[in-house]
Amino acid sequence: MSIWQKITQKADVQQYLQEDVQFEKTLRAKDLMALGIGAVIGTGIFILPGTVAATVSGPGVILSFLIAAIVCATAAMCYAEFASALPVAGSAYSYGNIIFGQLIGWIIGWALILEYMLAVATVSVGFSAYFSAFLKGFGISLPQAISGPLNLHQHTYINLVAVVVVLLISAMLSRGMQTSMKINDWMVVIKIVIIAIFIAVGIFYVKPKNWSPFMPFGTSGVLTGASTVFFAYLGFDAVSSSAPEVKNPQRNLPIGIIGTLIIATILYMAVATVLTGMVPYTKLNVADPVAFALQFFHLNTVAGIISLGAMAGMFTMMVTMIYSSSRLVYAIGRDGLLPKFLGSINQKHLPNNSLVIVTIIIAIMGGFINLNQLAELVNIGTLIAFAFVSIGVVPLRKRQDIKNDGFKVPFYPVLPIISLILCLYLMTKLKLVTWIASAIWFTIGIIIYLTYSIHHSNLNQKKKSE
Repeated sequence: MSIWQKITQKADVQQYLQEDVQFEKTLRAKDLMALGIGAVIGTGIFILPGTVAATVSGPGVILSFLIAAIVCATAAMCYAEFASALPVAGSAYSYGNIIFGQLIGWIIGWALILEYMLAVATVSVGFSAYFSAFLKGFGISLPQAISGPLNLHQHTYINLVAVVVVLLISAMLSRGMQTSMKINDWMVVIKIVIIAIFIAVGIFYVKPKNWSPFMPFGTSGVLTGASTVFFAYLGFDAVSSSAPEVKNPQRNLPIGIIGTLIIATILYMAVATVLTGMVPYTKLNVADPVAFALQFFHLNTVAGIISLGAMAGMFTMMVTMIYSSSRLVYAIGRDGLLPKFLGSINQKHLPNNSLVIVTIIIAIMGGFINLNQLAELVNIGTLIAFAFVSIGVVPLRKRQDIKNDGFKVPFYPVLPIISLILCLYLMTKLKLVTWIASAIWFTIGIIIYLTYSIHHSNLNQKKKSE
């Protein structure tokens, strides 16, 4: 029994790819882009362009978003090649399992479980805050007891809105992807329309003198801004989780992943351009810079519409991440590294067992736990997956048993190596407390792997029977 075992035979790879044939293939390229944009474009688009401009980049934040997108594109192309070559559920977990072996696959999967679930729980709390503010506009205030995490000193017992929105999204996903995607597509359209309204209205209040000086903090400020806004693009990787449910995955998955990044970049740069043109960058270090800029010109109605856009952004992000985390947990259960019931599919061709477990955990985290100190753990989980996927393209190309007639990373092997280096560099920018918390998380993961997963994995069960 080896912790380094991996799938090496062509027949075994084909069998692995066939594990997910029970899924119903309903998703097209536009659905994948809606999923990706739903995950990437959240409240950050209404906050980061202003706060980063005020503190580190000035109007040069426009370039910061472009540089961050280029950095993200290196990892996005590596994901696109993997998704084209291995259209399986589980995204980076499954890629790692096949290319690097069971232990590395588990580590990546364990990192992604943390990323997806913590991201949704954190956003559900933000959604609750925006929803409460929205209700106050109509003179309705929620009781304090149901408006925050469990804290007896502050007399709060549950963040009820955070729990309810997670349960509603889960109920929607449990009915199937066709229904879910229709709702998600409309929410994404609403979100983009609201962003377009801000751009269309704000452009009439732009004063070019506000863009001068363009880089008050110099080139280093623009680069620092790029490392900060890089995390605004995270979420495009979740698109690859949908592989078994995609029509023509070799074509549509790369379009979904790369298309998401292109559209997100255009939207981020457009908002940053208009925002820094409307108001001097020195005034934008506020919690809600887009709303502040609109109120600065007494456009209070448009500012209210923006809050609806923020809620739509958070809703679609939660849809994508709950969907992706349920497919991830399904894939790990399918391989035997978690209990087998998590890897089962019901009569509607949906992994609802994993969806239920994921929903319960996220609802508890969002409803009862103060997540402020843990939010940055989302970033380290993502960067670990990015790093393995980036360098994994090299051994992927060398595998004769894995055929890929679809997308391939250009400038191979230079671009995957550059992507790896950039991911490692961004990891050095994370806080010490993030590294300590992640070390605890991975220690728990290794213990589970050594005591349960390695003994129950399909790969080891097969080796025993041979």
